[in-house]
Amino acid sequence: MPVYNKLVRDRILEIIESNGLIYNARILKSSELLKEVKAKMIEEAKEFHAAETANESVEELADVLELIHTALNTLGVTYEELNAVRLQKMVKRGGFEKAIYLVDIEDR
Repeated sequence: MPVYNKLVRDRILEIIESNGLIYNARILKSSELLKEVKAKMIEEAKEFHAAETANESVEELADVLELIHTALNTLGVTYEELNAVRLQKMVKRGGFEKAIYLVDIEDR
């Protein structure tokens, strides 16, 4: 019997049941949710890293985006507030559009 101990999407239990399987699950306390969202985001980021096609990449990014929305809801922050922080950081430090890859920095 596989043991998962991880956050799953809301309809996964229905899918498991429809396949004639039995599961054990519980609802996370609000104090546990953010920790599990962070762990799941790492899992999804690794899957994005391993994706080999554009379609696979988009699928994994959709999972990351869903987790971002869940994290925001848990933190009581709107997507608009997050985007405002993103824009502030972009103005201050730039974005990633130029694809700059820093190799090293020499001391003077």
